[in-house]
Amino acid sequence: MRISIIGMGLIGGSMAIDLKKRKFASHLIGVDQNVLHAETALKIGLVDEICTLPEAVRKSELIILAIPANATIQLLPELLDLVDHQVVTDVCSIKKHLCESVKNHPKRERFVAAHPMAGTENSGPWAALPGLFDGKAAIITDAHDSAPDALELVERMYEALYMKLVFMASDQHDIHAAYVSHISHISSFALAITVLEKEKNEKNIFNLASGGFDSTVRLAKSSAEMWSPIFAQNADNVMTVLDAYIDQLQHFKQAMLKNDMNKMTEMIIQANRIKKVLSTSNEKLK
Repeated sequence: MRISIIGMGLIGGSMAIDLKKRKFASHLIGVDQNVLHAETALKIGLVDEICTLPEAVRKSELIILAIPANATIQLLPELLDLVDHQVVTDVCSIKKHLCESVKNHPKRERFVAAHPMAGTENSGPWAALPGLFDGKAAIITDAHDSAPDALELVERMYEALYMKLVFMASDQHDIHAAYVSHISHISSFALAITVLEKEKNEKNIFNLASGGFDSTVRLAKSSAEMWSPIFAQNADNVMTVLDAYIDQLQHFKQAMLKNDMNKMTEMIIQANRIKKVLSTSNEKLK
């Protein structure tokens, strides 16, 4: 299996490591406009060679788009123009606009829209990790629009990454992603900005920071190049979730203003239910 990965970042690089290690790929080709990323990916052995996009398509059986959402939407139609028998898939966190952008493309069936639900706050080829996808969910959307052989190949790829396959419509994916991923990043970005503004006058804030703060703002280190397009492309769903989140913050604020410990306790206990929900979900993915 000769595979091209467009985008030598965390996701593309981590896929390269395990697809080669687990013998799903015999030869990996990297494509990246960032010269440093391309050279680094080649130097540290993530890929076997670096090619231009047309050359990579000619040499490959499978092409993985692992670039930011806005760039993926722009490049996907051009990429499908180049393919013949090859299969194209992506890893974007937004699916509806992406699928709509190629719904009338004559080679639409060679594309499989997918989203591996895994990642870290780090970016670039040096952030690539083995085992990043193990045990996580890989969502395939609008599967009925993909050719059976293309779908089967992408399914096998995610099975090689030890991921559990989940199928849903692209619009439903974007709603769910807004709740479980996108709002988490916005919350982290907002908290980091709040603390950085306050830290200008109170230097002890970061001296007192510990595990709770670190875990809450971990996502604030995520790439703006990646996340700004995601928020823009999924704005309607994200704003709906953001309104609901702000509403809950207001409930907490009102309980504190009234010194209503019963209400605060009730809300915290209600939030504690997430532990059971998450443990049940993790068991289903095993």
